[in-house]
Amino acid sequence: MEQQTHKNKQTLSDCKSSQASAVPKSAGRRRPQISVPGYVEGILSGNRTTLSRAITLIESTRPDHQSLANEILEACIPHVKQAIRVGISGSPGVGKSTFIEAIGQEIIQQGNKVAVLAIDPSSSQSRGSILGDKTRMSKLGSHPEAFIRPSPAGTTLGGVARKTRETILLCEAAGFNYILIETVGVGQSEIAVHSMVDCFLLLLLPGAGDELQGIKRGIVEMADLVVVNKADGERVQLAKQARRAYKNAMHLFPAKQSGYITKVMTCSALESISIAEIHAEIKQYIHFIQANHFFETNRKTQRKYWLEESVRSLLLQFFKNNKAIAEIYPDIERQVIAGTLLPFQAAEQLMERLR
Repeated sequence: MEQQTHKNKQTLSDCKSSQASAVPKSAGRRRPQISVPGYVEGILSGNRTTLSRAITLIESTRPDHQSLANEILEACIPHVKQAIRVGISGSPGVGKSTFIEAIGQEIIQQGNKVAVLAIDPSSSQSRGSILGDKTRMSKLGSHPEAFIRPSPAGTTLGGVARKTRETILLCEAAGFNYILIETVGVGQSEIAVHSMVDCFLLLLLPGAGDELQGIKRGIVEMADLVVVNKADGERVQLAKQARRAYKNAMHLFPAKQSGYITKVMTCSALESISIAEIHAEIKQYIHFIQANHFFETNRKTQRKYWLEESVRSLLLQFFKNNKAIAEIYPDIERQVIAGTLLPFQAAEQLMERLR
């Protein structure tokens, strides 16, 4: 009996020892720092933990983190390999996460590596983030050839994470040759996402009519591929009707700069129906724009756009951090809010303080 008790105690001790060793180092103390060469080596070897930590540095607002992130990016740039970047948009409830998981698994089955950057809506009150996409994509998230990074949108343009472009470059350096970017919904964020992807895919629900009227014309014009999701069960016929309606509506828009005629397709992401065909269409589109050189022209236009956006962002940051501006900004802001001072007049007063 005493021997059995001793064995039980020993087993319990072993279990506790095992659990203690399994606890991440960050739980009890700060994680050890990684050098820039260490980060680069980890990223280039495809280490998910190192990649995640580097992305966290990119997203950080701390000056020392930003400086370290810039060094890592600069060292990784020569190793970046060109990936296919696909933006996926659609109103809430259209099934973006389910679709991304389905198309991601299909892409991997064709011998590719997929990185998913899911931009989640942040709370306007707490600045928190739902960050639920990783749990909704459990199958894809557990695949060794996939990497899912949910990022809080915060207060940046249209809800798009401020450092998404830099994150894309790190993922490409890590060997992912497909980058899927999910937006928070149909809105201003699409403009930003469209300016960083090669193919912009718009997901829609079965049922045209009022929904077609509610979709902003500009967003539909941006779409390189339109897909009516949830075409299963009783909604198959409804999805076919919606496809015809959307296809007819496409003729009302001007020709795209790429020269490609936007296709309208149906699918069921839940049942993986027509997912392979959609992947084939994406590859067909990429092949088309590479052949007519729009692919590289578009990439150059995007780089110029993000140079200007980066300059605006840094200038605004410099402006607000200026001591002379900080002294008068709160009072001028109150006057603008109260309606006693026009915004452009306020801007002129602030600029005068810098001159």
